[in-house]
Amino acid sequence: MRNLLLTIRYDGSGYHGWQVQKNALTVQQVFQESLFRVLGQRPDLKGCSRTDSFVHARQFCISLKTEHTIPCERLRSALNHFLPEDIAVQSCREVPPDFHARYSCTGKEYVYQIWNHPVRDPFLRDRALHYWYALDAEKLNRAASCFLGTHDFTSFCTMDSRERGSMVRTVTRSEVVRGGDMVTFTVAADGFLYNMVRIMTGTLLRVAQGKISPEQIPAVIAARDRHAAGPTAPLCGLYLNRVFYKDVKP
Repeated sequence: MRNLLLTIRYDGSGYHGWQVQKNALTVQQVFQESLFRVLGQRPDLKGCSRTDSFVHARQFCISLKTEHTIPCERLRSALNHFLPEDIAVQSCREVPPDFHARYSCTGKEYVYQIWNHPVRDPFLRDRALHYWYALDAEKLNRAASCFLGTHDFTSFCTMDSRERGSMVRTVTRSEVVRGGDMVTFTVAADGFLYNMVRIMTGTLLRVAQGKISPEQIPAVIAARDRHAAGPTAPLCGLYLNRVFYKDVKP
């Protein structure tokens, strides 16, 4: 039995996230169908994350076990032949038997893109949030730096019917940079709560609007109250950027 790690990229604008759903098209469903056409079997796929509807992934990891002998390079090429153009397999390699794309993951990095220009860019539709008021990237970066460290991020989580576990996460990278008219928020952590990055982004936009100061971010975190933070930013600018493992490089 071989344990394979496949790394894919996808444009999520046409999909309702990764995980299979009954009445909506998902990345996992499309990937499973292509895999069946190549292998003639449906291995149990382990994804590194669920990813919400319409979220993009620059790096998404999948593990699966199979007795099929197809070489990794041939599997990558065959899958890319059958997959739609908005999904691509970047790599395929054999990994230790106990590797699991989700449970072996030690952290993830997300990026949120904001097109900061008075005029929208049609080529960035569904790929970046259009925000036409001027943004001070240095001010936002000061605010973003307050997310660094280990905190209870209850203020940055949408509460739903999911079972509530520990709300403590350790953020290892949190920065805002400007490149021309694109303002990018990058955040990495050992794990993320539901809508955490989007609420962080919405809070940073509240800072931009002068409704919250950078110096108030620690108090927003300490409040452990969703109402203390800003709104949930739209889905269109969010990307799963990188996935981290201790002993395996995707």
